[in-house]
Parts: sequence; structure tokens; C-alpha cells
Amino acid sequence: VQLQASGGGLVQRGGSLRVSCAAPGFALADHAVGWFRQGPGEERKGILCITRSGGVVDNLESEKGRFTISRDNAKNAVNLQMNGLKPEDTAVYYCAASRYSYCSDDLRDVYLWGQGTQVTVSS
Repeated sequence: VQLQASGGGLVQRGGSLRVSCAAPGFALADHAVGWFRQGPGEERKGILCITRSGGVVDNLESEKGRFTISRDNAKNAVNLQMNGLKPEDTAVYYCAASRYSYCSDDLRDVYLWGQGTQVTVSS
């Protein structure tokens, strides 16, 4: 079983993208799900996490208000909506499902990773 991240692409500064995380054969609704990103030469960083009950943990204060995370349980998916994109948002975006229903800072709690989707923001 693997998470499938999709929706990345090339967008101009100020534009919007929505990336989605699907989980065929895995009940994503039962797990906390986080979005991470890794820019060129950078460490992977958590962005937002959503708990099983829909609570949101914001890991990247600088993106507050620009990025939102949501569940689409009918589609067994978790989405990351990104608005007002900047060139520094350029990165590979990954989703990850926790072993648990709550969000955690410990990457050892990640049960499944997605393969990543590239987001490139041009200036």
C-alpha cells in the first residue's frame, strides 16, 4: 500500500494549487495525515497535519493563512490547498499517514509516505 500524491505542477507567483493525497486500499480517514515539503538542498519539513477528527496542526507558521488542509472522506483523500504561492514554496510535496489518529512531530510515527509531487513556482 502506498499513498498517491498528485496535483503538483508549475504555477506563477501568486497562483494557487491543490495537491491531493489518495490511499487506495487504506482507510485514510482513520489516521492523522500530514503534508511535508522538501526544497532543493533542504530537509523535509512538516507543513500541516489533520487529525482523524479534523483538527489541524500547523507546523509552518510562516504559511499560516496561505495553506489549508482538508479531508475528503468520500474520496478517501486529504487535500492541501495552497494560495498566494511564492518561489520559495518550490519543493517536492509529500503526504504521510500516521500510525495514529493524532498528529505527531515524531517521524517514526509515520506509517505510510506518498511518492511526492513537484510544485514549482516561477517568479
